[in-house]
Amino acid sequence: ALLPEMTARGSGRLVFCGSVLGALALPGYTAYAASKFALRGFTEGLRRELAGSGVGVTLVAPRAVRTALNPPEVYEMAQETGMAVDPPEIVADALLEAILDDAREVVLGGMEPWFVRLNALWPGLFDRLLRKQAETVRRFVRRKEIQAEIQELERKQATR
Repeated sequence: ALLPEMTARGSGRLVFCGSVLGALALPGYTAYAASKFALRGFTEGLRRELAGSGVGVTLVAPRAVRTALNPPEVYEMAQETGMAVDPPEIVADALLEAILDDAREVVLGGMEPWFVRLNALWPGLFDRLLRKQAETVRRFVRRKEIQAEIQELERKQATR
């Protein structure tokens, strides 16, 4: 209902919050990255469909964000892999700035914008670079599986 009003008026901006993982998939985040790749493609296509209409489309792609939605294991894994985690205020400021600048796409982070560009040019290089991270992620996944198995055994014993 919002888009037809914007196109009729000939002005407006749709802003989507994606993720760096929408352009640079990391081990352990395959399903999440796939959803963010889809959002990135959607915003790109929508931007092109709306070209000349006066309605802009912006994608803001933050790196990891410290929120209550993430379980503690995410932060443990981030620390072990050297993955930076930003406070939500950084993302909020970037969203506002992107709107004010009529930006098409903004990738947040220190080196992440460069990593996204380099991954687009040389994905094989990043495949090799991320092998060590994949090993770390597998350890965390296995630890979580073991914890789930222990909880299931405890639950079964409690019901006897």
